[in-house]
Amino acid sequence: MPAVKAGTRPPWVGFAAAVWVGIAAGNSYCFPLYSHALKSVLGFTQQQLTVLGVANDLGENTGILPGIACNYFPPWVVLLVGVFSSFFGYGVIWLAITQTVQNLPYWVLWIALVLAANSSAWLGTAVIVTNLRNFPLSRGTVAGLLKGYIALSAAVFTEISIMLFNGSASAVVLLFTLGIPVICLALMYYVRPCTPAFEPDPSENGHFMFTQGTSLLLAIFLLTTTILKNTLNLNNTISYTFIAIMVVFLLSPLAIPIKMTLFPARKTGIQPVESSEGLDSKTAPLLTPSSSNTTLASSNEDDDVSYVNMLLALGEGAVKSKKRRPRRGEDFSFREAVVKADFWLLWATYFFGIGSGVTVLNNLAQIAASVGFEDTSTLMSLFSFCNFLGRLGGGAVSEYFVRLNATPRTFWTMVTQVIMVLTYLLYASALDGTLYAATALLGTCYGLQIAIMISTTSELFGLKNFGIFFNFMQLGNPLGAVFLSGMLAGYIYDTEAAKQGGTTCVGPACFRLTFLVLACVCGLGTILSLILTLRIRPVYQMLYAGGSFRLPQSSVH
Repeated sequence: MPAVKAGTRPPWVGFAAAVWVGIAAGNSYCFPLYSHALKSVLGFTQQQLTVLGVANDLGENTGILPGIACNYFPPWVVLLVGVFSSFFGYGVIWLAITQTVQNLPYWVLWIALVLAANSSAWLGTAVIVTNLRNFPLSRGTVAGLLKGYIALSAAVFTEISIMLFNGSASAVVLLFTLGIPVICLALMYYVRPCTPAFEPDPSENGHFMFTQGTSLLLAIFLLTTTILKNTLNLNNTISYTFIAIMVVFLLSPLAIPIKMTLFPARKTGIQPVESSEGLDSKTAPLLTPSSSNTTLASSNEDDDVSYVNMLLALGEGAVKSKKRRPRRGEDFSFREAVVKADFWLLWATYFFGIGSGVTVLNNLAQIAASVGFEDTSTLMSLFSFCNFLGRLGGGAVSEYFVRLNATPRTFWTMVTQVIMVLTYLLYASALDGTLYAATALLGTCYGLQIAIMISTTSELFGLKNFGIFFNFMQLGNPLGAVFLSGMLAGYIYDTEAAKQGGTTCVGPACFRLTFLVLACVCGLGTILSLILTLRIRPVYQMLYAGGSFRLPQSSVH
């Protein structure tokens, strides 16, 4: 068991370090920043390029091993694996782009990209799991913030690319090769388990609101400065100033432990769990019953009495113990979950939504070029910004309505997939001025569906094996890339390019059929989301009967 750091400031120091590691963990979102160089320098077809995009998605979303490793090793070990993965994976890609090593086999590049993108899974899993355990009373807020920062990483690296490197793909890949290991090695000491408190801290909400505010300001700043750089001729001094301001925003979470040092709060009776007994940082459940959940609704009192009587009978030997199957909302094992229709409905809706979205993301540079829009950095920043808003806002909106009237979170998945159908039709129209609007809508829906999936998975199947369920759901991303991006979009693009007598396709026809198919896919996802929402409505009415989450009995004892 790793050493547990005591005190109230260490979790916030670790959270500030996790912000930087989270930015590094988002490197897999930056494939469009160097994909054009892979195609032009190495002479790949669009289908070959999209298959490399599949490798990127596969590496990013293969996170079952990191999830298991977090239960057996301290965070620095998990981070160290991510460091080596990033260094060697992006190092090979840099050697290929710069032609330092010529004629590298295609399969070597494919494996290198899987390895490079897999660093995202190791780094992201380490910081999210560690901080959820350090802040057990604010799991949703912490997860939303860290996933939001990971989503912002594409905008951060785009800012660095255009301000410092003038869009050089080789410089960006070299930054990933050397910069990510340096950041993680410097900060891995601070990303560590700390003694959590299970009594509310009045100042904690204020601290998180400050962090949410600064992250939102950072997102607006990144989008604004990227647009300015692409529309105005900014000199180096202004560019360096923008980078410095960005660094200040990223350092802003450090203001919390500094404030706690300079202005220590009075002790308010917060009772931390002793590390020597009580909480095992590896195995303790993230969800603990609060005092507000101990008063049950009158409609459930008879069930509770029967449950207590059963426990007494078991203790006296009157009844033989027989393990019953868990109900939705309780802790499932993986084998118990995969035989449930709701599990596969949730996976399918995620596959249709995120799988179609990642198809557009992987081909964003070529989509823009086909309609005469050469600068993809602004589109990348716009997508990253809206993806961040979707993740940050998706949890808040669904949380508000689930507590208001027990609306299942998957209702919002259905809404976003309807919007995505319209978005793909907007892309297919190729009308002037629609590229920005379509990209913004897609980024928002993409981020919101990720936030919804995380919460819904934990509520339906419990937190005991959440890491396995979450990473299994994420496999919908690379599988979507395989079938919809590699086999569909790339093939159609190359076919249209061949009709034009070259390897580069120009015009709306390059992706129109792809967008129409994606619209049909999301239409099917909408139907499945509706079915799932109707099926799990009674579960949410039970879980949120009193306007707040009620911990299932099987999770309490």
